[in-house]
Amino acid sequence: MNTAPELQQLLSAQTLWHAGRGSAKEGVEGQSTGHPALDGLLPQRGWPRRALTELLLPADGVGELQLLLPTLARLSQAGAAVAVIAPPYLPYAPAWQAAGVSLQHLQLIDAAPRDALWAFEQCLRSGACAAVLGWPKQADAQALRRLQVAADTGQCLGFALRDRKHAANPSPAALRLEAVRNGQATQWQVRKCRGGPAPSQAFALRAG
Repeated sequence: MNTAPELQQLLSAQTLWHAGRGSAKEGVEGQSTGHPALDGLLPQRGWPRRALTELLLPADGVGELQLLLPTLARLSQAGAAVAVIAPPYLPYAPAWQAAGVSLQHLQLIDAAPRDALWAFEQCLRSGACAAVLGWPKQADAQALRRLQVAADTGQCLGFALRDRKHAANPSPAALRLEAVRNGQATQWQVRKCRGGPAPSQAFALRAG
C-alpha cells in the first residue's frame, strides 16, 4: 500500500500525548469542541472521548473544518499528532496555521480510495494520534464499528466526514452531527449522542 512508509513513520512515534488519558472525571466528560454553545448542547459537554464522531454533510465545504479547527489547534499546540487521511482537497496550510494549528504536528496521509479506510483505522488504533480525520465514502456499518473500536483502543478522537445521505442508516458512532445550510450559517443538528437524548436545538455556525 502506498500509505505504508508515511504511516509507519507516524505510528512509530512514542512521545505523543494521548487525547483520552486523564482523570476519571475527564473520562466521563467530553473534549471541548472549542464552541461553548455546542459544548452546552452535548450531554458530555464536548466531543466524546475515545470515540468516533460522524459529520454528515450535504456537500464539501459547508463549515466542517471551521467546526473542527479549534479542537485540532488545541491538540496540535499541546504537541499531539493530528492525522488527516486522504482529504478530498489539499488543506490550505496558511489557513490552518492562521486557525492555530501547529503544522509541525499535522500529518497528511495520502492514500488511494481502496487504502484510505485501512489507513484511517490504523491511525485511530495506533495510540500515536490525538485526532484523526477521514472521509470514508464506502464504509458500511461493520467498517464504522471497526473505526469506533479503533478510536477506543487508541484513546483517540475520530472524525468521519460523510455524505448526508447516510443519515438514514444506523451508525455505531458515539456522536452524529448533520450539517444543514441556513442562509450564511450552517446549523449542526445532533442526530445521535452518547450520554443522553439528542437535543432538539441546533448549533449555528456562521461562515468565518
